[in-house]
Amino acid sequence: MRSQLDYHTIREIFARFEAAEPEPKGELEHVNAYTLVVAVALSAQATDVGVNKATRELFKIADTPQKMLDLGEEGLIGHIKTIGLYRNKAKNVIKLSRILVEDYAGEVPNSRAALQSLPGVGRKTANVVLNMWWHYPAQAVDTHIFRVGNRSGICPGKNVDAVERAIEDNIPVDFQRHAHHWLILHGRYTCKARKPACGTCLIRDLCLFEDKTL
Repeated sequence: MRSQLDYHTIREIFARFEAAEPEPKGELEHVNAYTLVVAVALSAQATDVGVNKATRELFKIADTPQKMLDLGEEGLIGHIKTIGLYRNKAKNVIKLSRILVEDYAGEVPNSRAALQSLPGVGRKTANVVLNMWWHYPAQAVDTHIFRVGNRSGICPGKNVDAVERAIEDNIPVDFQRHAHHWLILHGRYTCKARKPACGTCLIRDLCLFEDKTL
């Protein structure tokens, strides 16, 4: 069985994604670049729904690094204690807020290296922020993208770094900006881990997944 789709098939897949959802959006609520960084950092091993529920009130009072420092770690914990690993995440948010105030005049930097230097911000978080806020075609590979990429043959790889490179290498550049959102949403709502909804999948006829459901 082939493990990698060809160029023309991949182009057709993303043309279908685009026709169905021309401007896909990330589901984490935020009001500026800073709150996006915080929301994505909090979302590790948590659902977007759970993070949004916790941050909805938080961001009304702490939407800048200085306001977050003023709130303090314990104050922050009071808002995010429903999120997994909340104590460690609170420490990181306070630390990264202090760095932003002291080293970046309260602004969020827009280079991947600078973002990754912040506590609790890895490559995936940095790529989400670069893509969602600055519209840079960075590819944030999560479990959904890893699964869809390998099942379908769009961007197979043995690890997230390999899948990220495969997205950049295989997907035509005119689809790169929204590629990771289309793949995430497809994995979240259609190509689910345990019960993929192949019967309603708009790329069923193009996908290489052998165990398609009815």
